[in-house]
Amino acid sequence: MDFEWYRSFISIYKHGSVSEAAKSRMMTQPAMSQHLAALEAEVGEPLFTRTPRKMVPTERGKELYTRVAPLIEGLEETTLNLKTSSSSSLPVIKIGSAHELFRERIAPHLADFPLRVIAHFGITSALLDTLLEEKVDAIITSQRLSAPGVEYLPYMQEDFVIVAPRDFPQPNPDDLQDSESWLSAQPWLSYGLELPIIRRYWREYFRKRPLLQAVHVLPDLHAILRAIEHGAGISLLPTYMLADSLQAGKIKIIQTAGQVQNDLYLAYLVKNRNAPQLKAAIEFLRSCLDQKEAAISDR
Repeated sequence: MDFEWYRSFISIYKHGSVSEAAKSRMMTQPAMSQHLAALEAEVGEPLFTRTPRKMVPTERGKELYTRVAPLIEGLEETTLNLKTSSSSSLPVIKIGSAHELFRERIAPHLADFPLRVIAHFGITSALLDTLLEEKVDAIITSQRLSAPGVEYLPYMQEDFVIVAPRDFPQPNPDDLQDSESWLSAQPWLSYGLELPIIRRYWREYFRKRPLLQAVHVLPDLHAILRAIEHGAGISLLPTYMLADSLQAGKIKIIQTAGQVQNDLYLAYLVKNRNAPQLKAAIEFLRSCLDQKEAAISDR
């Protein structure tokens, strides 16, 4: 039985689609289908039910996944660790964060980092899962989710402001009600359908939920910034990623009601708090902050 059959099976199980699984493994769809067909022939029964929208695992498929997934992932992680240990004499630290934060706040300092970094990107809930599964050593997160054995340290504070294209018209509303009415009528770009930071802004300044629908939903803050530069609408973005666009005159900050702040935390497993690599990583991550942000991390 071919080891690759199992890897393809696990990928289909996770993505619920042969085509998406093939993309993730950089294979052709027919080759992925052949792997699944060969494994099903070996097992002797179907592992998925084909529906118009997705591949639904059968009971036998669920049982097989439960048994083999930890083994396959363990082998892959062992291989990665062996490659890591043989390719560098530097100690390794695995860090999880939002990719926008990593790009703006950590990547510029990697040349001076005292450790070899393996980065994992994702949203808060997914990052916490990787921490609990010990796939990363530390994560930078915007939420202090309750989890056994996890410790949180204040890291930094993000300041979000309303950003618009350079030539976007901006009135001077007389009061908060006029300001809220004007903002509600504008074309908004959002990170998610639930309007995460926009909803928070409305609660803090207008004491209500926003009654608006985003014209575009882009789960990438840099994509949102790029779209704003080309006149697609307005959004709330962290100030740490705006300097170049402001200096180039591609965007402007709309001064209506102010800004909203978001606390970020460093999280790690309590049992690893004294690990030398983790201590070195935390110290260096804090050194990447400017004076205002460093004050937050020292609270």
